[in-house]
Amino acid sequence: MVLKIVQAGEPVLRQRARELTPEEIGSEDTRRLIQLMRDTMRDAPGVGLAAPQVGVGLRLVVIEDRAEYQAGASPADLALRERAPVAFHVLINPKLVVEDPTPMEFHEGCLSVNGLAALVARARGVRVEALDENGQPVTVSARGWYARIIQHELDHLDGTLYVDRMETRSLTTQENHRRHWLGKSTAQVRAALGLPEQTPSLPRKDPT
Repeated sequence: MVLKIVQAGEPVLRQRARELTPEEIGSEDTRRLIQLMRDTMRDAPGVGLAAPQVGVGLRLVVIEDRAEYQAGASPADLALRERAPVAFHVLINPKLVVEDPTPMEFHEGCLSVNGLAALVARARGVRVEALDENGQPVTVSARGWYARIIQHELDHLDGTLYVDRMETRSLTTQENHRRHWLGKSTAQVRAALGLPEQTPSLPRKDPT
């Protein structure tokens, strides 16, 4: 069984999700939700899924970047993105700290903005403190593509979509991304789109 992934325009995607209570963490309902989110993410397929994306306003995400998802990328492309397989794991009530603010800009998509992609600048390295599915504290340090996945998913918990952070002129359908931009460097994409050759700024801080 898989859950419906809600799409842009659904209010839950623009609301700040609430933290899970100690009683909720480890409960049968939460364990079932995690299982369904895992199955839904794999069915899509995707590398991450936040509870708001399945219509549940809780601060919970699941992440998994399987080796098979990277099979079509060249070694050079994987190295450029600092991308490697990431085992399935759960982050509950996560708190993020930027460890390496170096901006990294690549095309990014989202299961809740179906069929589109755009250039997004993300911090190169982050650290997350959270709870796992058993309520045990976990600390995760991530760089490169893994850090991007974490930042993307945690944005969902605050009602932020990647389109809020994208280089607007770079917005493309997934089909056109494959036809025109796949395999090209960010500098080549920016030049072709008439964008300035500059280091992209880090994601702006959202108002609290």
